[in-house]
Amino acid sequence: MSKIGIFFGTDTGSTRLVAKRIYSRLGESLADKPKNINRTRPDELLQYEALILGTPSYGLGELPGLSTGCQESNWQEFAPYLDGADLSGKRVALFGLGHQERYADRFASSLIHLYRLFYGQGADIVGSWSTDGYQFQHSHAIIDNRFVGLVLDQRGQPGLTDSRVDLWLTQVMPLLLPSVGAGWRPS
Repeated sequence: MSKIGIFFGTDTGSTRLVAKRIYSRLGESLADKPKNINRTRPDELLQYEALILGTPSYGLGELPGLSTGCQESNWQEFAPYLDGADLSGKRVALFGLGHQERYADRFASSLIHLYRLFYGQGADIVGSWSTDGYQFQHSHAIIDNRFVGLVLDQRGQPGLTDSRVDLWLTQVMPLLLPSVGAGWRPS
């Protein structure tokens, strides 16, 4: 069985902490340690058949990067390395952070750009997430009335993060690694 690759973009460290939580629940037998996308070569990411990718939200719902106010390179700077890559057959689950109170008009909208980047290259995106339990005006990260991935509000709802991560992982693990089966539970 191959492992899941976990990659994230971050600026303040919040997305990194969530990636580490996900990794700790999966364990080293199912996933490799999370890597910051700004320290990743394309071949490192492309070696995985199953990926969990995380992003913060910056700018006006853009792919985070230097032009959106990040202090270090992020997904925006990594994206050109995927131009022309065939991601067919790769299974990708996404998670994104946002602040629903402060940015209610564009809550977690950067997630849609990560979705489009990988979907547009042929990846199979799994793990959509209900919009129930959030209060916001608008998010670009919604398709068919569901977020395109797990959405977390570390500032407004930090107490819900662990339970949301656990439930989401229970849903996506059989899709990411079919050999694991539907009975998988977080560590």
